[in-house]
Amino acid sequence: MGVPVLSSTVFLTVLMLVGLVFFIRASVKDRTQALSFTSEQPEAALANQLQRYFTQRAYQVTTVDNEENKITFEGIVRPSVFLAIFLVMLAVVGTLCLSLILVISFPSLSRGAFLPIVLSPLAGFFYWRKAKRPEKVVLKLEAASKDLSTSQSLLTVIAHRDELLELQRALPLKLAE
Repeated sequence: MGVPVLSSTVFLTVLMLVGLVFFIRASVKDRTQALSFTSEQPEAALANQLQRYFTQRAYQVTTVDNEENKITFEGIVRPSVFLAIFLVMLAVVGTLCLSLILVISFPSLSRGAFLPIVLSPLAGFFYWRKAKRPEKVVLKLEAASKDLSTSQSLLTVIAHRDELLELQRALPLKLAE
């Protein structure tokens, strides 16, 4: 194998490993977003429905601000077994590629070149420890208009983006414009 091919393969493998490290770190990144929804239900009925929904999802009310119509829920986010296994498998493939490149590039290192594969489960361990964290959901509920003849409500939710998607699926809410 020629030197240019080998050096470009080493470069691409190192680049892949850098991407892998950033992907593993991003798996535990906070992805909190704020979205506004409208509902045809009056405030009181929607508030009760939201409280039931979040209680069923193992959230607990931590603060209620009647002055600003804000309710804060808190719960523990469970790590995903699938994602932990997926990250370990990615780490195994990445370190296996590195090991193969090391064996090809430096045959004298062939004895310990596959040792980095043993570190692959650390990716799953890192994810599992960092992903299990308290998650907050802040709800602000108000009348959509000052006109008392309409019963529309405006709901602003600050939560993890996956929680926002679940909320949209579970309740009859429309994105506010």
